[in-house]
Amino acid sequence: MKNLISALAISLVISGCSMKGHNVILETNYGTIEIQMFDDTAPVTSENFRKLVTGGFYDSLQFHRIVPGFVIQGGDPNTRTPNKMLYGQGGPGYTLPAEIGELHLRGSVGMAREGDQVNPQRRSNGSQFYICLSNLPQLDGKYTIFGKVVKGMDVADSISKLPRDDRDVPLKPVYILKAYVEK
Repeated sequence: MKNLISALAISLVISGCSMKGHNVILETNYGTIEIQMFDDTAPVTSENFRKLVTGGFYDSLQFHRIVPGFVIQGGDPNTRTPNKMLYGQGGPGYTLPAEIGELHLRGSVGMAREGDQVNPQRRSNGSQFYICLSNLPQLDGKYTIFGKVVKGMDVADSISKLPRDDRDVPLKPVYILKAYVEK
């Protein structure tokens, strides 16, 4: 099943429906973040992210994990439910092949994934992503980086300073109100 889903994800890139070269805009309740996609080094992940964006997948999801000086993370469909214990466990039902190569610099956008013990191939979650709040060389070579924030790092920084619980879930929801591909 995973091979079939991987083949489907790869076919998104090969098909004539590519949106290569277009940035993604995330409108949040704290401001707007614009992401430039790394189509050359992470083509499958970039195209998958855009396909989810154009399908409305990210609209109304929350940034469910904030760690000051480290990352803010979103993209889990479980954040549409009130059960915060499920946050960080969801996805679209498939994973993506690892496209590891870019460095974790401030503003880098990467895909979350399960740990090496259960995921030695380092396959990425199909939807959960994070934004690096600082250079994070300890993560280099371990996760797929598929873009970088070109506008709105001040928004990401503001989000990272919000009060959070002991699981790093913001006490007040941080919504992706609308996500869209730049025209």
